[in-house]
Amino acid sequence: MQEIISEIDQWLADGRTPIALATVIQTWGSAPRRAGAKMAVNAAGEMAGSVSGGCVEGAVVEAAQQTLADGRSRLLHFGVADETAWEVGLACGGTIDIFVEPLDNAAYAFQRQLIAENKAGAVITIIRGPEKWVGKKLLAEADGRLQNSLSPELDALAAPQAQNLTAPQAVQLTNEIETFVDAVRPSPTLIMVGGVHIAIPLATYAKTLDYKTIVVDPRRAFASDARFPHVDELITVWPQKAFAGIELTGDTAVALLTHDPKIDDPALEAVLNSPVFYIGTLGSQKTHAKRIQRLQAKGFNDQQITRIHGPIGLNIHAVTPAEIALAIMAEIVQVRNG
Repeated sequence: MQEIISEIDQWLADGRTPIALATVIQTWGSAPRRAGAKMAVNAAGEMAGSVSGGCVEGAVVEAAQQTLADGRSRLLHFGVADETAWEVGLACGGTIDIFVEPLDNAAYAFQRQLIAENKAGAVITIIRGPEKWVGKKLLAEADGRLQNSLSPELDALAAPQAQNLTAPQAVQLTNEIETFVDAVRPSPTLIMVGGVHIAIPLATYAKTLDYKTIVVDPRRAFASDARFPHVDELITVWPQKAFAGIELTGDTAVALLTHDPKIDDPALEAVLNSPVFYIGTLGSQKTHAKRIQRLQAKGFNDQQITRIHGPIGLNIHAVTPAEIALAIMAEIVQVRNG
């Protein structure tokens, strides 16, 4: 949704309505966009966003125009086995389901606010079932509060899905009712312990991927504004104190980069029992083996220690600091995306 908010806001301000919203529900094979990708179409035929990188946009725009004309939601399916696959450009393989509906102003405002405030939540839409139910929505906040209502029974089934899912996904609620849980996650955070040279390009990659970036290093010569003008926060205290003031969530990644046990070990002790989704430590296998011994001596068990990705990063035969940073960022993305 975030990529089309500015266009939708402008259309609404200019009165270029009504608006239809197309959302990718499921994909298989080589379909190029993931579930949750969106495209908006207004009555003038203007488009914002993409649901397939160009493959099926033309057919989706036609369906959107029909939805604007009759007000009905539509669940579209395009696949390589279909005759329409060649017509819409999926001959390369893959299938894709797309839900087209009139823009729901309340749901749009809710999701827009979640994104603006960097909060978690979900818009739950019935996409398959009795016609009177299709398109109905439940708005769920991360703390369990609900807006709108499907029905008491369906709300009870749908609400837990909003809290459990970390990515948009179709969910079968009952034998006859299928929903799409359009989960919104807060922007992830990358904490880099050590203002070393690798951290400079790593912060750049992370910012490109919309991560909030934090550098922790008590050595002011390393963690300086001159070296890191592009990060969101520089914390020039020891890790014990720094991590006491940082909120660690399931959307946080931590990369330990100093090679110095006096800095890295206290940081590890602070995050091993936290819900962060990624912990990585720079160093050779020999260095990591010594690190494990120190952690075991302090009472950390195997389950905790095996959370650590060490040596850090994917094995892409990286040599330069920028390549090593790329390997680290790639592994963080891989872990976050499951």
